[in-house]
Amino acid sequence: MTERIEGHGGELALAALRAHGVREMFTLSGGHVFPLYDAAYKTDFPIYDVRHEQSAVFAAEAVAKLQRRPGLAVLTAGPGVTNGISGMTSAFFNASPVLVLGGRAPAFRWGSGSLQEMDHLPLVAPVTKHAETVFSTDDIPRAVGAALNAALTPHRGPAFLDFPLETVFSVAEAELPTVTGVDPIAPDPEEVGRAALLIAGAQRPVIIAGSDVYAGDAVAALREAAEALQVPVFTNGMGRGSLPPQHPLAFAKARRAALSGADVVVVVGTPLDFRLSFGDFGDAKVVHIVDAPSQRATHVQPAAAPAGDLRLILSALADHSGDRADHADWIADLRVAEDAAKARDAAEMAAETDPIRPARIYGELRRALAPDAITIGDGGDFVSYAGRYLEPAQPGTWLDPGPYGCLGTGMGYAMGARVSHPDRQICVLMGDGAAGFSLMDVESLVRQKLPVVIVVGNNGIWGLEKHPMRAMYGYDVAADLQPELRYDTVVSALGGAGETVAKAADLGPALQRAFDSGVPYLVNVLTDPTDAYPRSSNLA
Repeated sequence: MTERIEGHGGELALAALRAHGVREMFTLSGGHVFPLYDAAYKTDFPIYDVRHEQSAVFAAEAVAKLQRRPGLAVLTAGPGVTNGISGMTSAFFNASPVLVLGGRAPAFRWGSGSLQEMDHLPLVAPVTKHAETVFSTDDIPRAVGAALNAALTPHRGPAFLDFPLETVFSVAEAELPTVTGVDPIAPDPEEVGRAALLIAGAQRPVIIAGSDVYAGDAVAALREAAEALQVPVFTNGMGRGSLPPQHPLAFAKARRAALSGADVVVVVGTPLDFRLSFGDFGDAKVVHIVDAPSQRATHVQPAAAPAGDLRLILSALADHSGDRADHADWIADLRVAEDAAKARDAAEMAAETDPIRPARIYGELRRALAPDAITIGDGGDFVSYAGRYLEPAQPGTWLDPGPYGCLGTGMGYAMGARVSHPDRQICVLMGDGAAGFSLMDVESLVRQKLPVVIVVGNNGIWGLEKHPMRAMYGYDVAADLQPELRYDTVVSALGGAGETVAKAADLGPALQRAFDSGVPYLVNVLTDPTDAYPRSSNLA
């Protein structure tokens, strides 16, 4: 039985949002969306405001990622919405169920040149699962429910609604639709069976598990499948930590040996994109397991491609009753490669160099971070090192920009992470280039008493561009930043605290002070600008 409610547009929207489990709003103030604030204020619904709209969307995305529920950003009309488009696009690439509610110039005088009058939908429709202008006040609950259902239906992603001024300010009576939840997508049993036969019969299989394993609450099922079939597991994105580092099937350092020697590569919950050589693993057969048919790769032909609820697919693999090859020797060979790589990494993470090498920062962080700490990567070169040297101990503790590679996520992700987990360590790993995108939102964290630790790898360059450009052309341009810039002083001026570290021996004590401070604290580490992270180009 549906419930009827009465109120202005903001009250109707908030009632529908609450019914779907939304528990907070991220925003930057704007008159077009005042009724949403009014509804929140009158009912003690938490509002967190920022200094740039991108941070509001990124904060909502962090909530969506970490808590596996909708995150909400409210943006004013025109530039408020356009400033949030990079955040929406990032959520689209990351399959994050974010709902963005936008203001809109009044419909009754559309075309007359009202303040911030523009049609947002043609801009946001390509990077959202659902985009709609709601012209009737009594239609708002229905529209909010439809948008959230679209956002939560695999393959998940952002949705957008905007409300003309008179729609959101007017009062109406409306039905509050019943929340029914999203039904799981049932996979094709024959395709699942084909995948199971390939994996069980392989001599040297490998699993690579990505973000959708966590988003789809399939971590336990992944472990069951890996253990039942005895397949080594590598992870990326929010798949990191799905198997704890000490698990006998968990690998992180031997990826090159695994992918060059595998005869079957099983990719679960992540696209066959540039991070995975576009699905080209030499002679190995590829099993691509995705959460919806729309995510099947079209540029390669997998040997099997089950699509549907990842829990159902992985549980079916675990229950496979046919013959299974013995993978003990394969696992042992990879463990030798893994241990050798870990020994090399340990030496790098302990290096007593002057200037400091990025690896040493991560060696100190490994000692400082608690097992349940939320680690956030916002950068290019510096965050590449994080992916190599940090091994999350638990699922749902790693946030990075994802395949869209958008810088500026740091302070928004930090806000969403702190709201999601008030009692955990929150650590942002930020390149000095990325610092230019969002560091002013430290003021938002300070003002709303949301402490986080920010570690800046400060080498004074755009590392991902300077070194490759010099290799290509013998020179570089537009790749230098101000050397030894005092980002910690910026944070202190905004009400936080911080310090600059130039000696490796000072890193550990500085990190301890940061985590003990109880305020946004930036550790500005001067790193070696000649240290280039080894990589091959995967831009094509």
